[in-house]
Amino acid sequence: MIRSFILFIISTSIVYAGSNYGKLIFHDAFERTESQELKDEPGNGWTTSSDKTAGGNKQVDLVDGTLHMWFHETANHATSTRHEFAFQDGAIGMKFMLPNKGDSLKLNVADMNLKSVWAGHLFNADIHLDKVAFEDLKTGVMDLKIRDARKGPGLTDAQTAMLKAKKKTVAHEIENGVWHDLLVEVDGDKLSVVINDREVGSFKSEGFAHPTKGLLRLLVPGHAYIDDIKIWRRR
Repeated sequence: MIRSFILFIISTSIVYAGSNYGKLIFHDAFERTESQELKDEPGNGWTTSSDKTAGGNKQVDLVDGTLHMWFHETANHATSTRHEFAFQDGAIGMKFMLPNKGDSLKLNVADMNLKSVWAGHLFNADIHLDKVAFEDLKTGVMDLKIRDARKGPGLTDAQTAMLKAKKKTVAHEIENGVWHDLLVEVDGDKLSVVINDREVGSFKSEGFAHPTKGLLRLLVPGHAYIDDIKIWRRR
């Protein structure tokens, strides 16, 4: 009887914790096949940048129910696999594996209707084997006024100091070649990263509170495997 009660408490706690993320609005387990192996064909609404950044060479593949991304030797930009969504606050979860030393996976969130920043960039959560980096791009380096200053007359001392305050790095080691669970959560002006059910760190910055988040870019400068992506909307 006691054991049954404990199991009930545990199970209801798990359900309650999951419900805090909000409503599940997207899920992809990549359990499908491609019609060919020459070009990117991730399916299910995903698009890639390979046609523009890698001469159309394949950089994204479906392998045994997972998404494999890699950087082609001719590419001039990290491999980008993208999907639209919509929330103000919510969470993005997935399983991921970085097979090699030096590999990383960046979650970039954008609003393509926002014209005050370059390419809609709002913020990054950048996962490495030895660290996690947070960066507010909306009010930082992707702000068009800041970009213009960097290209032209240069940044003022005040702007340089401001940009340093728009990012944070937390040391955290994970093993390469092993699957990990990742959760990136947005709550107002706070961005949090949880890996393997442990909160690695969080960072507060005004750009995270942008009201309309509409595009997820997965950016890989090396290799990464991804599976079981879920997106929840809290509001």
